Amino acid sequence: MGCGRARGAPRDGGAGGADISTTLDAAVDRPAEPQPTTISVLDHVGIGSTGSTGWANVGSARADVDWGAGPFVAATLVVDLESACFPFEKWSADPPPSGQSWPADCDAFDRNFNVFVDDGGPTPFEVIHAVTPFGGPEHLEADLTDLANALPGKHALRVDIPSYADPAGAVTGSNGGWTVSARVVLLPGPAPRNVIAARPLYAGTVGAADPAPVVAWDVPAGATGGRLEYRTSGHGQGPTAPRCVGPAEEFCDRRHLIFIDGAQVDNIEPYREDCQMLCTVTHAGPVDGGLDYCAENPCGAIPSVQSPRANWCPGSMTPPFVWEALPALAVPGAHSFSFQILGIAEGGSWMASASYFAYGPSP
Repeated sequence: MGCGRARGAPRDGGAGGADISTTLDAAVDRPAEPQPTTISVLDHVGIGSTGSTGWANVGSARADVDWGAGPFVAATLVVDLESACFPFEKWSADPPPSGQSWPADCDAFDRNFNVFVDDGGPTPFEVIHAVTPFGGPEHLEADLTDLANALPGKHALRVDIPSYADPAGAVTGSNGGWTVSARVVLLPGPAPRNVIAARPLYAGTVGAADPAPVVAWDVPAGATGGRLEYRTSGHGQGPTAPRCVGPAEEFCDRRHLIFIDGAQVDNIEPYREDCQMLCTVTHAGPVDGGLDYCAENPCGAIPSVQSPRANWCPGSMTPPFVWEALPALAVPGAHSFSFQILGIAEGGSWMASASYFAYGPSP
């Protein structure tokens, strides 16, 4: 290789090579690429079971977040979950209390794991609908871009993990809970969509005897498009019923009818048959002993982890059903949203939420 001459430059230094001063001036004048910023919302915050002691929170944790004025090219919520159950090497430092089968702070079960932007109004925005693993870690990411652009500024983030300890420590820890961290990653710049409104429509639970929820909302003036999101999962025990592979309602395949302005717009089947993907069989202990477990769900029985379920899998986020082509979503004025779940067994229930986003003309 030669020295002192850029590859491709003429040997005599004459015309044909770029003027280095011009190149440097162009580099100086070029605007810097926007860099993402990260806002820590929850930093290793404990959420204990009902009846537990010593945890910072019980059942739910809440924190304020200000993501600023925007606009944002992208906004992402990142949530990480930690457990005292796993890795199993933790047990040497925190063994089960005498006569118990699990470390006291270990919650070995799969629990509802829901995250909301909750500013104190009657209905929050559900941004993550998930279930914890059986006693293992979990990493989740959710797109908040439209929400951050529609609603800039200060908000509150709420994480719900309702759970119950076993005082005897036989089936789960006697003081079980989870540790949660959450952060928002923001990339400033032009918004990918002109979001002119965001509306939380519903967040709640529907049982067998409950009437179908009906919610009124307005599409704002100037809307040229819209998006409806619906998140749902079935839970609860009971006798095995038709369209169920186990004790209802957790293992049941139900039809959900979706209505806009009283007219049915879809008939969906929220059911997960991919749960086996969250069971990488792994061995712990000696080759001629020990136990096999699912790496993603270390404290769960393998057949239970792999079983189809009512639109959820342990250790997984449940994605929303999304509609963007419904004409009513872009018609300014008053509208109604409703859903009906067919055949819920007695003792069972479905958690559900719905949100609406309105879009204006592209800039």
